[in-house]
Amino acid sequence: MATKYGLPYFLEDKTGRLSGSEFADLHDRMKLVYRARERTSSHSSYEVYDITISSYDAFHTPVATLTFGANNALGTITYARDRTARQMESYLSQVNAIAGSKLRRFFASDGNEYRWGYRLNPGDEWTCTNSSGAIIAHYNLKPPGEPPYQGSSGCMLTVEEDFGHLACEMLATVMIMRHIEKYGL
Repeated sequence: MATKYGLPYFLEDKTGRLSGSEFADLHDRMKLVYRARERTSSHSSYEVYDITISSYDAFHTPVATLTFGANNALGTITYARDRTARQMESYLSQVNAIAGSKLRRFFASDGNEYRWGYRLNPGDEWTCTNSSGAIIAHYNLKPPGEPPYQGSSGCMLTVEEDFGHLACEMLATVMIMRHIEKYGL
């Protein structure tokens, strides 16, 4: 059983870019990587790695693969645990037509429903809640006017400690949500 510290995982987004970044916990408990695998005119793909524990598999076996179609269209997400490619549009489904594409739900590997929403809470760019409405994770941009950081974008993915086992899924899904917002999908 992992040691509990009573602190969320503060995963500092080193670049803040959708094209790839490292996400390192400020307390050195977790390190994730989101990197481009392939970019062509017909598609682009990205992989999520959990390199918290250095091993051959950690650097060579992605936890998740995200593939986008031509013109940045939504494509598929595949998790290594079951190797089933799911259509992003149905995996991260819209909650309702009124909320639009910036409020979407998905079912994580624990079988529970989670929802990502755009600017639901002051200061949070993206907020992920569970079915009870509790905040599980959030992604923040660097506050406006804050000076640049050395070696960091100033952006942060925060995952509540009790949901650390879902951190890779939170990273994969928030990257899809950021993609949706950026390309107006």
